[in-house]
Parts: sequence; structure tokens; C-alpha cells
Amino acid sequence: MPFRFNIKTRSILVLLCLLVLGFPGCKETGKAPEKPVVQEPPTRKPGCMGCHPEVRLDPSHNLACTDCHGGNPEGTTQEQAHAGLISHPAHPDQMEKACGTCHGRQVTETASSLHFTAAKEVNGVRTGFGAQAPLASLAEIPVHETIKSPLDLADDLLRRRCLRCHVYNSGDTYPETMRGTGCAACHLAYTNGKMTSHAFVKSPADSQCLHCHYGNFVGADYYGRFEHDFNQEYRTPYRTDGSETRPYGVEFHQLAQDIHLQKGLACIDCHSGAELMGGHGGTAKKEKPVTCLSCHGWGKGLPLPLSNLQVEADQLVLFTRLSGKKLVVPQPVHPAHKLYEKKAHCTVCHSQWSFNDQGTHLLRTEHPDHPVWSRLNVQGSREVEEQLDNPASQGPSLRDKITGSPSPSLWLKGYELRRWENPLIGVGPDGRLHIFRPMLDLHLSMVDANKKVLFDNVGVEPARQRYLPYTPHTVGKAGAFYTERLKPNLPIETKP
Repeated sequence: MPFRFNIKTRSILVLLCLLVLGFPGCKETGKAPEKPVVQEPPTRKPGCMGCHPEVRLDPSHNLACTDCHGGNPEGTTQEQAHAGLISHPAHPDQMEKACGTCHGRQVTETASSLHFTAAKEVNGVRTGFGAQAPLASLAEIPVHETIKSPLDLADDLLRRRCLRCHVYNSGDTYPETMRGTGCAACHLAYTNGKMTSHAFVKSPADSQCLHCHYGNFVGADYYGRFEHDFNQEYRTPYRTDGSETRPYGVEFHQLAQDIHLQKGLACIDCHSGAELMGGHGGTAKKEKPVTCLSCHGWGKGLPLPLSNLQVEADQLVLFTRLSGKKLVVPQPVHPAHKLYEKKAHCTVCHSQWSFNDQGTHLLRTEHPDHPVWSRLNVQGSREVEEQLDNPASQGPSLRDKITGSPSPSLWLKGYELRRWENPLIGVGPDGRLHIFRPMLDLHLSMVDANKKVLFDNVGVEPARQRYLPYTPHTVGKAGAFYTERLKPNLPIETKP
């Protein structure tokens, strides 16, 4: 009997055919398969800009990259292009060749400036620990294979723990302590740990200065910042989101800012490049370091202490170097100035607060007791902190901040007291009252690989030499109680 399609059977067969044709493998193959689209690799511009298109130079330095950095712009691979590359041409070891070609006089004078040599700080510490002759530069600090004396220990401290803030080093790895080296330390902008522009600036902003002048040192106080103690309970605010609270290494208290900052002055308005970088002789005007009375004690007919000062209607007027803001420089009118100006430095009355970190203890050890130091694991040194948090199996190591070479030990730090109240007042070398700070109140100890104590609490002697006069950058109104700072410290005048 022949098979006949009824309507129901025909409908089922049509549905099955449609389902089968819906599968990719059962589609009609009459057309040739489409060829896959091949993405052509983007063409790279020749030269350095092909890989570094974001780099933009300022008009005065619109040079070929290789003029400063070397390398081979014709190279087709990174290895070829970077052959002979100088990554930091502004570094003190390279700047004479790279920067000195155009800025020969500036490079020569800058190389001997205090900003480059750090001679004042280095020799202050070394003299306190027994050095008989000063060094011309931090680069001359001896390297000691074996520590045999307190001076050897101080040299090791300087090279491996202290000298992160100098132009041989690119700084610590906190967000706001990284910078360039050499000339670039001041003249190339860094923010949040990265170079934000390759345009060289003649007049650095304060943020550049604070890459080095942070912590409890002159510079941070201008912005009213006083670093917290290292001890765990002082390190606030606490945050649960993991965000960075230590852009400069240690949290800080926000205190009163200097009145000059509040009025709009930047660091370079008082501290010009001519002062900081060696004078820039020849055609450039040499400027001596200014004092309070250089501007506020100026009188008609006297020379102008800074190049950004002018005289208008017999008044001294300052033009800020960054913003061009015009400010009249006030002259002292209170009778106390006449009475005490030869007896006390201006800051004795006008400083709102001062640094007063007493009893700085530093321990050189090859076997840090990690549980004991856990409460002080914030050390103001990322290199030290990482090893306290994650001890290395091969033992501790700390790099030489000048050469970069490691040595098998750590320098750990702590304080007896970190305070800003009650400024320390004493008689300075000029016979006037000054504010002092315990700058050399250092106590050094050392434990060797066998946990034997080699040096214990060695410090600067006599004790009075630990305190040195300084100029706090925390100026404000003297207030009603300025005599309470003056009278107890002034010598008693005897009648004839």
C-alpha cells in the first residue's frame, strides 16, 4: 500500500527540516567561506617618539632625545634602541655632559652648592661623632667594611639610612617623595611618584621642594605639618579602604601654616635659585640668604635684598615669582622690636611652634626582632618597612643611598619624644636668643651577626652640642604672651 502524506505528517517533516537547517553544520554550502579578517599591526613612528609619544619638551629644550639620553633612534627593537641609553642624564655623574653643554656655568656652580653637597648636614653629624676634618661633599663619606668606631657607625648611618634626600638619589618610594636626580630633582615635575611632565621649569613649585623637605625638617613646617610618632597608636587616621595615608612616609598633624604661605608666597620667593644653587655668577645677580630683617627691616636707600622686590611710593613691594601677586612688605611698628631686635631673633617671638624631637635612637642590626618592632613598623623608610613586614629568608639588607650597593643589615629608628609645644630657647653664637632644636640628639647602637652588642647608645658629647639654633618656618603674629618666651631667657642686666 503506497505511503501517503497527510497534513499532520507533512507539517512534522517541514518542522524537522527547519530545525536541521538551523544548525551551522547543516547550512547550505553553496557560498565560499569568508576569509578571516587579519588585523595589520599599527605602524610605529620611527625614532624615540614611536614608543614614547607622550613625552613633550618645553620650547627651550626641544632637542632630539638622543642629545641627552643617547641610545639609537634607528633601532627596530627595544634592545637596539636602548643601546648606550642614559636613563638619568641630569644625575650628578652625567649632568656635566648632558646639561653642561648649554648650562656650563650653572652646572659648575651648582655642583658645589649646599643643595648638591649636603656638606652642612654631613659635617654637622660627622663632627659630632669625632671627625677632625670636614668633607666637601656627601660623596666623600667613607665606606667601612668593618665598623670600628662611633664615627664609622655614623658614616654608615648617613650613607644607608639618612641620605635619601639628595640629588644622587631619586628618593623614597612613597607617593610624594619620589623625584628626579641632579638638575631634574628641582626642574622636572613629579606627582604621586611619577614624572608628570618632561618640560623643564625654571621656577619650581613648592611641591617640588617638599619631595625632599618633608618630615620634621624645615620645609614641611611652612605648610604646618608635624610628623606623627612611629608608635602604632599615634598613626591616625585609620582607614578601612586601604587608601594611602602616608604620602610622605609618616602621617602628620596639620598645624598652623606660616603667615607667608597664607599670604601667597612660595618657597622660591625668599629662597631664589641664585641663593640655592651656588650664586650663578657672571651676568646673574648673586643673592645672599635673606633674613627676616632683610625685607621687614628694609629702609629707604638700602639695596633690595631680592630681585623680585621693588620700591613703590617709598614702600617695599614683593611680586611672587609663580603667580605675580603684588604684596606690600610690612615694616615693624611695635615698640618691642626696637627693644629686643638686638637681643632675640625674630622667630623667638613670632614662631607659632617649632620642631622638638628629642632622643632619636638608631639601631644597626642584622637580626631585627620582628615582633618587638611590629609596633614601630612605620619607619619613614619604605625599604626598612617592607623588610619588617616581610622578613627576607636571606636576611636584611639596606642599600647605600649614594652608590645603590646593598649591605647585610638594617637601620631601625625610634624616638623618646616627638613634640612641637614649648620651643627650646637659648643663646646662639651671635649672643642673641634663638629657637633651638635637638638636631644632634642622636643615640647609635649596633648588634653584629652573632647578636653581640658592639656599640650601645653612643652619642654626641658634650650633651649641650646636641642642640643647635635653627629658623622655624612657622611665622605668625607674636601674640600677647611673647614676653614669656623672652624674659626668662634674657640675661639679667646688672647696673654699674
